[in-house]
Amino acid sequence: MRHVLTMETRAGRLSPPDWLLKGLLPQSAPIPWAAVARAAVALAAPLAVGLAAGQPQYGALVSMGALSGVISDTADSYRMRIFTIAVPQLFGAVGVTLGTLVYGEGWLAVAALTLVALVSGMISSIGAVASVSGLLLLLNAVVGAGLPMPGPWWKAPLLLALGGMFVLVLTLLAWPLRGREPERAAVAGAYRSVADLLAAAGTSAYDDKRQAVTGSLNSSYDLILARRAGEHGRRSPLVRLLAQLNVLIPLVEAAAAAHLHGRASRRPEIARAVRDLADAVDKGRSEAPELELPRPEGPADRAVEAALRHAAVVVHKPDPDPYNVDDRLGRPAALRIRARRGVRNVLLSEPSWRYGLRLALCIGLAQSLVSLVPVPRSYWVALTVTFVLKPDFGSVFSRAVLRALGTAAGLLVAAAVLSEVPRGWWDVPVMMVLAALIPAFSAKGYAFQTAAITPVILLLSDVLNHQGFHLVLPRLVDSLMGCAIALVAGYLLWPESWHTRVGDRLATAVDDAARYVAYAFGAPSGEDRGERVRRRRRIYRDLSSVRSEFQRALTEPPPVGARAAAWWPLVVAVERVVDATTAARVRVNHGAEPPTRSEVAEIEEQLRQLAAGLRSSEVLVEVRAELTGDEEGVLGPLRREVQAARAIASPERPG
Repeated sequence: MRHVLTMETRAGRLSPPDWLLKGLLPQSAPIPWAAVARAAVALAAPLAVGLAAGQPQYGALVSMGALSGVISDTADSYRMRIFTIAVPQLFGAVGVTLGTLVYGEGWLAVAALTLVALVSGMISSIGAVASVSGLLLLLNAVVGAGLPMPGPWWKAPLLLALGGMFVLVLTLLAWPLRGREPERAAVAGAYRSVADLLAAAGTSAYDDKRQAVTGSLNSSYDLILARRAGEHGRRSPLVRLLAQLNVLIPLVEAAAAAHLHGRASRRPEIARAVRDLADAVDKGRSEAPELELPRPEGPADRAVEAALRHAAVVVHKPDPDPYNVDDRLGRPAALRIRARRGVRNVLLSEPSWRYGLRLALCIGLAQSLVSLVPVPRSYWVALTVTFVLKPDFGSVFSRAVLRALGTAAGLLVAAAVLSEVPRGWWDVPVMMVLAALIPAFSAKGYAFQTAAITPVILLLSDVLNHQGFHLVLPRLVDSLMGCAIALVAGYLLWPESWHTRVGDRLATAVDDAARYVAYAFGAPSGEDRGERVRRRRRIYRDLSSVRSEFQRALTEPPPVGARAAAWWPLVVAVERVVDATTAARVRVNHGAEPPTRSEVAEIEEQLRQLAAGLRSSEVLVEVRAELTGDEEGVLGPLRREVQAARAIASPERPG
C-alpha cells in the first residue's frame, strides 16, 4: 500500500500544473461556422487574384490584412463590426507605414518601434476596439520594419487595409437580411438565461446560473445601447427590444428572492413561461397567450409573478415602448464625449502608463537584441512579445508558455506545408483550409489559436521572401526568444506580477455592496427606483470584472495563483451578499416588514470593515462578526451572508 501511495505521489508531482492544464484543455465553445467560411474566403481569394495578376506578393499582403480583419471580427452587431474591423485597420495602416519608413535603419528602427509600443500599450486600456487597434498598430509596425515591402511607401498600407475591408464587406453581406437578428438573439438569450436562473432557484446551481445572467445582460445592454446611441426615434424596433430587455431587471431581482424564500416560484411552470417569452422575442411575435402560473405563497412568489406578468405584457405589446421605460439604465454618452474621456484616461491613468512602459521595454529589448545578434527575419521576436503581453488576453506567464507550445504545434503543420506543397496555385486551397481553422481554434483557447495562426503567417511570409522550409526552425527560436523576453522583462521584473491587486478590486466591490445596502433600505421614498436598479447592475458588472480578474490570477504560478485561489470563495460570498440585499428589498416591496435603521447600519458597517481589512493585508486575517437582529426578519438571510463572508475572511488557524 505504501508503495502504491508513493507511486501516486510521484505521478502527481510529475503531472502538469493546473494553470497549464486549464490552458491546454479545449474550451467547450461552439464553432462559428459563418466566421470559418469568411476566413477561408477572405484569406484565399486575395492569393488567387495575386497569382492570376502575376503579383503573388501583392496578394499575400492583402491576405495579411484580411488576417487582421479576421482576428478583430469579434462583435455580434453588424453596425459594431464597422468599428471593430475598420478602426483597427486604420491603426494598422499607420503602423505598417511607420515600420516601412524605418526598415533597415538599425537603431532608428529600435527607437521608433519602442515609441510605437508605448503608444500601443497605452491606448489598449481604453476599450475593446482600442485594444485591437493598439495591437494592429504595433504588429504592423513590427512587420513593416522586419519585412521588405513593395514601394512606394503607400502601397503596403493600402494593400493591408484592402484585405481588412474585404473581411468587412464579407461580414456585412447579410446585413440587409439579418440586420436585427444579433440584437434580437441577444435579448432572447438573456430571457433564456433568466429562465435557467429561475429553474435553478433553491439549488446549488443558482450561483453559476446567476453568473450566466450577468454576462448575458452585460453583453445585451452593450450591444443594444451602442446601437441606441445612434437612433433617436421612439418607434423603432430597437426601442422595443430595449424595453423587452429592461423588464427583465425586475424578474432578475425577484429571482434572488425566489432562490432564498420562494415556493411556488420554484415550480417548472415559471421557467417554462420565461422560455416562451424568449421564443416570442426571438421570433418577433405579438400575440399574448394566457399565462398559467401557480398561486403565490408569499412576498417572494408575488414578486416573481408580478415581474413575469409585466414582462409578458411588454414582450407581446405591439407598441415598442408601452411603459416609457426606454434607456432606464442609461444610454452611452456622445462619441465626442467618450473620445475625450478616453484620451484623458490614457494620459492620466497609472495602469495605462505602466502597461505602455512595460510593453515598450520588452519591444525595445527585443529589437535591440536582434540588432546586436544576427537573427534571420528577426521581426518574429517582437511579434511574439506583442502577442504575449496583450493585457486582456490573460496571464502573461501562462500566455508565454502556451504560446511556445502553440507555436511549436503550428510549426509542425507549417513544416509539412512548406516542404511538401509547391508554391503557386496550390497555396490557394491550402490557405482555405488553414484560414478556416483560425476562428474554429480561436474559440477553443489561446494555445489553439496560436497553433492555427502560425502556419498561416509563415505561408504568407514565404510568398514574400521565398525561404521555404528554412523558415521553420528560425521561427521556433525567435518565438522562444520572444517568450523569454516577455517572461523576464514583462513579468518577473515587475512587482505587481508577484503581488496581485485582486484584493484591492475586491475591497472596492465590498464597499459598493455596503453603499448598495444603505441605499436599498435607507434612501428617501421619493428616490427614483431606477437609481437602485442602476446601482445593482453596476455592482454586478463590477463583480463580473472582479471574477474575471480572479480567474486570470488563478492561471498564474504560485504565490499569486495560490493567493487568488484562497480568496476565491470570498468573491462568491460578496455576490451572495448582493443577492440577499436584492431579495430583501423585493420582499419589502411586496408586503414584508421593512428592517430598522439600526439593522441596516450594522450590516453596512460590517461590510465596510471587511473592505478595510482586505485593503490592509494580502492574507486573510481573523475577524469576528457579531450581528444582532431578528433571524426571522427580512434581513435575516442578508445577515447570515455577511457573517459567512467575514468567516471566509477569518479562517480558523491550525493549532
